[in-house]
Amino acid sequence: MHFRRLTVLTLLSAAWALGQPGGIAELGYQAVPDWPDLPSGWNFGEVAGVACDARGHVLVFHRGPHPIMEFESGGKFVRSWGDGMISWSPGPNTPGYAVIPARPACDSCGAHSVRVDPEGNIWIADAGGHVVVKMNPKGRVILQLGRKGVPGTGRGNFNMPTDVAFAPNGDFYVTDGYGNSRVLKFSREGQYLLEWGTRGSGPGEFLLPHAVALDARGRVYVSDRENRRIEIFDSNGKYLSQWANIGGFSGLAMTKDQQLWAAGGDRVVLLNLEGQILGRLAPPGNLPGHVNAAHGVAVSDAGEVYVAELNWRIQKFVKR
Repeated sequence: MHFRRLTVLTLLSAAWALGQPGGIAELGYQAVPDWPDLPSGWNFGEVAGVACDARGHVLVFHRGPHPIMEFESGGKFVRSWGDGMISWSPGPNTPGYAVIPARPACDSCGAHSVRVDPEGNIWIADAGGHVVVKMNPKGRVILQLGRKGVPGTGRGNFNMPTDVAFAPNGDFYVTDGYGNSRVLKFSREGQYLLEWGTRGSGPGEFLLPHAVALDARGRVYVSDRENRRIEIFDSNGKYLSQWANIGGFSGLAMTKDQQLWAAGGDRVVLLNLEGQILGRLAPPGNLPGHVNAAHGVAVSDAGEVYVAELNWRIQKFVKR
C-alpha cells in the first residue's frame, strides 16, 4: 500500500510538472554547434530516427535522398545508403486516426525509426512500406519482416509499424502502431512468438504505440502516444503499470544506467524507472540548442544525446 501511494504521488507530481511553463528543470546539457558535417549540397528531410552503435557512430534516418546516413561522433560523414529502399508514401490515413498529416508521396517518406541491436546490426521501421528490416553492420539486408506494401493484421504482416527494441537474449519487439494497435514479440531468428494490445485507452490497450524500449530486467516500455502515457509490461506482454498523463512521446531510449529518455514535440525529458521526471534536455523552440518537432532520441555509451527532429535537423547534446 505504501508503494502504491508513492507511485500515485510520483505520477501526479510528474503530470503537474509537465503542465507548468518551465516546471521541469534543465539537466545541464548544451548543443554541439553545426553538428554534423553533411557532404556539400546535401540536406536532411524530416529526420525521423537516430541511433548510436558501440563505436559511438551515429545513424540518422530521414525522409529524403540518402535516407540512412552514418557519422562519427565528432560529426564527420562516414557513408550513406538506402536510396530506393524506403517507401515513398507514409500510406493512407487509417479510419479513426488523424495522426498522419495528408501529404503527397515524397522521397523515403516511410522512414520512421532506426535502431542498432547489441550485435551491431541495424534495424529500420518503414511505416509506409509496412516492413521492419534488419541489416548487418555493413548495411546489407539480412531479414525483412512484413510484406512490402501489403498491410495486414496477421503474424506475417504489419500495418505501419513504428519501432523495434531488443531483449538481452536477442528476442525483439515491434510496435505495430498506426494501422494496428499492438506489440509483437519475435525470436532472435525472426520467428513470431506472441503479441498483445487492442485499440483503446484501458490497461494494455493503445492509441498509437509509437516507440518501445527495454530495461535490463526485460521489462517492455511502450509509448502510447495518443493516450499520452507510457505503459510497462513484462517480457511476455503482461501489463504491469503505466505512467499516465506524462506526455505524448514519439521516441524512447534507455541509457546504460537504466534511465529513460523520452522525446516528443518540444519536449525531451529524462525519467527514472519509477516514472519520475528528472529533468528536461533543452528548452522548446526552433533555435539551435532548443527542441522542436522531436520524433526520435538516442544516447551513446558516452552519454551524448541525439535528437531527431521533423523540422529537418538532428541535434547533438553533451553535458556542460
